[in-house]
Amino acid sequence: MTEAYLDHAATTPMTPAALAAYARAAELAGNAASVHRAGQRAREVLEEGRSLLAASIGARPLEVTLNAGGTEGDNHVVLGLSALRSSGHIITTQIEHSAVLAPARTLAARGFEVTFLAPDAQGRITGAQLRDALRPDTFLVSIHHVNNEIGVVQDVAALAKVAHEAGALFHTDAVQSLGVLPVDVQAWNVDFATFSAHKWGGPKGVGLLYVRRGLELPPLLLGGGQEQGLRAGTHNVAGVYAAGVAAQDAASAQPQTHAHLRRLRALLEAGLRSLPDVTLNHLAGGSPKIVSVTAHGADGEALLMNLDLEGVYASAGSACSAGTMQPSHVLTALGLEEAAARASVRFSLGRFTTELEVDHAVRGYARALQRSRPFA
Repeated sequence: MTEAYLDHAATTPMTPAALAAYARAAELAGNAASVHRAGQRAREVLEEGRSLLAASIGARPLEVTLNAGGTEGDNHVVLGLSALRSSGHIITTQIEHSAVLAPARTLAARGFEVTFLAPDAQGRITGAQLRDALRPDTFLVSIHHVNNEIGVVQDVAALAKVAHEAGALFHTDAVQSLGVLPVDVQAWNVDFATFSAHKWGGPKGVGLLYVRRGLELPPLLLGGGQEQGLRAGTHNVAGVYAAGVAAQDAASAQPQTHAHLRRLRALLEAGLRSLPDVTLNHLAGGSPKIVSVTAHGADGEALLMNLDLEGVYASAGSACSAGTMQPSHVLTALGLEEAAARASVRFSLGRFTTELEVDHAVRGYARALQRSRPFA
């Protein structure tokens, strides 16, 4: 059966180079924390991976804390900074990933003040909007770089400048950025940034948290003292090395990847627009990786099932919540009614997606749609 994998925002398959790097590093017997030669060989490979990761985001190696991925990094920043104080105010948005929203709501339940900024109709957060929300006790602003459902790109450099002028720290979830858009945490002037390797062709379960030099952040995991005391646990040497190799490759190919994705997105959009009662939700100027589409009058759960039968692999929104079949909180925040949000599908393209896959996706979506509308 012909297949089209268009769920790269959920995860991108490991690249051949990353797989080969993983296999080489996995042969090392030593623990990177051990002082004997076997351990030090593992440490050398680990640090090579860290250096590659740091270079790919414009950071120094000592500013990179290795972890298990974006969710851990987001929780580390939001919950960790709150642990330094008994009260205060944080700002985030209504359309963040649940890895930011869930800890923010936990803090609200503990008595912290939390402001959830509403996006405009295109998903954007403005500097003026952030400035109006800042207070003397605001200690953290957390706003993503690229939204994982509609692809809107926030001007994190401008937003970080506004936050810093008020004395607040700035964190961005940049999980969907590397390899698609230019990434430079120094140019962004952010204090914290989270990344996850499986979004750019590295292994699952490996990520990094950028912590600007000189900042204090309590550990999220205790016990071993690894990662300068910020993250305990035995290092995943093979995973980190493979993630670094994939990151270097993705960053180097970013301009070509961006152009490739723009061309494929245009083809996908044209095919989807030709179908009846179908509207696009994503922003044309946003990440070319994301295409969000609503089929009005369709049963959303049936639509995804029928897409799967067609060999078209997409999702209802964030992969972390797709299994619940709840309406997308991002789309409802943009003003879509629940029924329309439930009838929405996110297609997400990758560096190695082909025109044939896009063509199959359009044809498969059209057939799936016919079977998913009650009176079609």
